[in-house]
Amino acid sequence: MRASILLASALGATVFAAPATPTFNADAAAPGGLDSVAEYFNMLAVKVKESRKMAAAPICDLSKAQMPIASPTPLPPPAAGYILKHVAIGRGTQNYTCDTKNATAVPVGNGALATLYNASCIASAYPDLLNTLPKVAIQFNLTDVPKMPPSNLVVSGIHYFTTATTPFFNLDIGAEKLGQANTAKNASVPAPADAPKGQGGEAAVAWLKLNTKPGATGDLTEVYRLETAGGSAPATCVGMPAEFNVEYSAQYWFFESPPKK
Repeated sequence: MRASILLASALGATVFAAPATPTFNADAAAPGGLDSVAEYFNMLAVKVKESRKMAAAPICDLSKAQMPIASPTPLPPPAAGYILKHVAIGRGTQNYTCDTKNATAVPVGNGALATLYNASCIASAYPDLLNTLPKVAIQFNLTDVPKMPPSNLVVSGIHYFTTATTPFFNLDIGAEKLGQANTAKNASVPAPADAPKGQGGEAAVAWLKLNTKPGATGDLTEVYRLETAGGSAPATCVGMPAEFNVEYSAQYWFFESPPKK
């Protein structure tokens, strides 16, 4: 029983008062959207059933979590000795601009804005469940509710850009104060061919490895963006406004330097 309670609390706890109920976009253009949600709830039901038979609750031990690996070309691994500190699901938008006066213009990236939801315990105990979350989260409309539907993960941070090329992560706004960091891209690989698409059929954005810049707090050193869903811009600017956003979701894995001896 304790194990099933832990699973339920890991997926349903919140530290904020919800101002409204999130709405599911049943008319989302993404093929198989309802199937993705059904897959998540079926898997969750199996996990709850299995947990009731366990003598002890799973331990939230991030040392047991294993990052997804891109195929056929993986991202560089974390530097030797670095320790996994936090895993989050990011849900928000990739932002773009278009030169509307140029008939042959293509969209240009203009940063991103996302809320980060704490998925650390799911990453350590239920990795298969974790890997379904980005493709399920993309099926739900963005709202001001401080829980990520349908898993009800609580907010652990925010992500945005401080310059055109500087992704920033603030993990100090949740219950745990985990640090803040400006970052720079270290490596990028295309998302897998079968990666989930966005609500409008947009392709998944690339998987990334980022290095933190000087001034990072909380000993944060590296950040990975994995298991992306949606977020890619159209191939051309035809019919697009000067500025537009494309919804996306992804896993974010945060690493820290080892304790100083």
